[in-house]
Amino acid sequence: MAPGSGGSGTGGREEAAPDGARGRDFLSRDAAAGTSDSEDCLVIMARATIYVGYTVPQLLRGAQSRIFPSDSALGVLRRSAFCYCTGSSTIKSKRKMDHLERTANNFRQEVIAQAKVCGITNESETVKRLRLAIANKDFTFKAGQWVDFFIPGVSVVGGFSICSSPSLLKREGILELAVKYTVHPPAHWIHTECTLDSEVALRVGADLHGYQEGKGNRHKLGTVKLYYSAKTTSELLFKKNILGLMKAFPGKITCCFHVTQQRSQICEELQPHVTEGRISEKDLEKHVSNDTSWYICGPPPMIESISKLLANIGVPRNCVFFEKWW
Repeated sequence: MAPGSGGSGTGGREEAAPDGARGRDFLSRDAAAGTSDSEDCLVIMARATIYVGYTVPQLLRGAQSRIFPSDSALGVLRRSAFCYCTGSSTIKSKRKMDHLERTANNFRQEVIAQAKVCGITNESETVKRLRLAIANKDFTFKAGQWVDFFIPGVSVVGGFSICSSPSLLKREGILELAVKYTVHPPAHWIHTECTLDSEVALRVGADLHGYQEGKGNRHKLGTVKLYYSAKTTSELLFKKNILGLMKAFPGKITCCFHVTQQRSQICEELQPHVTEGRISEKDLEKHVSNDTSWYICGPPPMIESISKLLANIGVPRNCVFFEKWW
């Protein structure tokens, strides 16, 4: 729908979902490693005729010295990242690998762009949404990719999934991240020190397998069924957006929210769409067909559990898409 973050893992069918489907990776990469017991997860069931459309050589002139005070900011940045990825990754220890180590072999763009924080909102008690303004026209991304997040004065590089669409960046020069609170330095900085007009630098990364530019996963808009699970309704991120889409596309987009530790009253607007308990085999088996594709987003244990569940109810492996990126 994520503190040392990861890149693509191994095993299973780890492919990128179509444009915007990975845009539902609501939690940051840096957040997830510190929250392995997180209940937040997503299962998107889509008919095969569906297009799930929604899910620099140097820093900007004049800003380089403010972001990375160095005569050759990008050169220093690249050398330090390279050394960190190649040298440190050979050291055997019990500590969790950090974002740069875990994604050392993943694709990264050449462009490193300055970004200015132009919006901060609380999506939940533990998740903040950042809106970042990017003026560099060479900075682009595809749905499903993440960013290296460089913070002035913070030595640890963050890795956060992008939760906005490429079209928003193209149209308004805006990119959005959703970051869950942890003590990991980049996530901690966002929750405790980041303010409007704070400046950072971003670089896009992630290998996208099976991605077709402008065609998503070769699906046209059909029907989408979203199963979304969290501990409580307060942790269901972007629920208002999802409800809005359901109203805008009646019969085309539907959602079932699942909560596992709800103690308070569920608001009237959400009640018809909320089920207590985890996403189950019974929930999913009624959607099994030859023309259904399945997209899973969540912590690795959840991905493995749902993948096994789908195999047990007869879903072909080549119809299940996910990426283990922590």
